[in-house]
Amino acid sequence: MSLSSPFRLSLSLCCLLAFAAPTAVCAQEGARSGYGLETAAPRALLVEDQTGTVILDKNADQTFEPASLAKLMTMEVVFEALKAGDITLATEFPVSEHAWRTGGAPSGAATMFAAIGSSVPVADLIRGTIVQGANDGAIILAEGLAGSEDAFTERMNARASELGLENTQYANPTGLPVANGVQHTSARDLVTLTRHLRAEHPELYAIFSEPAFEWNKIFQRNRNPVLSADLGGEGVGTGFSEKSGYALMGAASKGGRTFLLALSGLATPAERASEAERLLNFGFDDLVSANVLEAGAIVGRVPVFNGVVETVPVRIDGPITILLPEDALADVTAEVRFEGPVIAPVANGDLIGVVDVQVSGETVYSQNVFANASAAVGSFPERARGALEELAFGWTRSF
Repeated sequence: MSLSSPFRLSLSLCCLLAFAAPTAVCAQEGARSGYGLETAAPRALLVEDQTGTVILDKNADQTFEPASLAKLMTMEVVFEALKAGDITLATEFPVSEHAWRTGGAPSGAATMFAAIGSSVPVADLIRGTIVQGANDGAIILAEGLAGSEDAFTERMNARASELGLENTQYANPTGLPVANGVQHTSARDLVTLTRHLRAEHPELYAIFSEPAFEWNKIFQRNRNPVLSADLGGEGVGTGFSEKSGYALMGAASKGGRTFLLALSGLATPAERASEAERLLNFGFDDLVSANVLEAGAIVGRVPVFNGVVETVPVRIDGPITILLPEDALADVTAEVRFEGPVIAPVANGDLIGVVDVQVSGETVYSQNVFANASAAVGSFPERARGALEELAFGWTRSF
């Protein structure tokens, strides 16, 4: 198949068992990505934002304690409340004794030093929570919006489910450790949530890149290391727990490219910072844009059961352009995956499955494929022949 880029793409078909949902496969500990990229982080995911191309996936679905990264969902719930008009940036919420003791000055943890009994505007609480990582800011917002941390946490978990965060559960709006609660997330869920925040709330999302914030006459800098590097960093969040180590959710944009990076399990803040800079620089400096397939390209034919024809061609509706290392251009292949059998009738444009673009055998990008022709239900002899073939061969084979 001739492509617009200077390489040829090998295509294959893979039929899955009927009604069997495709499952994600996590990279193994220490494994190299299809891009030849490695990381010391036990869990990592590096994604190019425009297409969702996965540059590095290392145990991206493995769960870990979110710690302060739980505040990303706290902000999502607050941003949604602002969007719905339930509150405004000028709305003021009171500082309860619970918020002060648990997340304020007495806690010894990250705080914006909101004074007990005072009232703080939502705009300042958002900046305190994002820029300073303030636990009191997160609790004040939770109590102000939902009446209690527990009620607010229910909203967080509901939103996680709605956004498809399959490996995330929150125990509170701060990420502070709890004795009898369960809280966890994954690198993939953090990237999914960040992409959502970036796309749906761009003006409020911009606060993640603010370098500092002063409240109550106390000046504090944003500690996200992505901001300090020459990366076009957008910040986002950091976290630490005794069990899961140092974690980061970072985003950076430069030269028309945006990368999202989630890391977890690093031993020190310095290691977290150096890994983030190295991996993001790989995305900016070591990849070229390759036109893999044009919109409308026919990517294969799939078998049809019970139809007047035995196969139908399948196509992609949008182009596939991904970022690749120059020395990996010859290692690009693609595989069409679908749940079989595909049963007639089939209409032109029906969703059939997906095409996985692979680099060195690892899937880095997937896109839906659609029928490019119709297949009516066959006559009785044709259906009988198809049934015999189904009994004889089944649909577990590869084509």
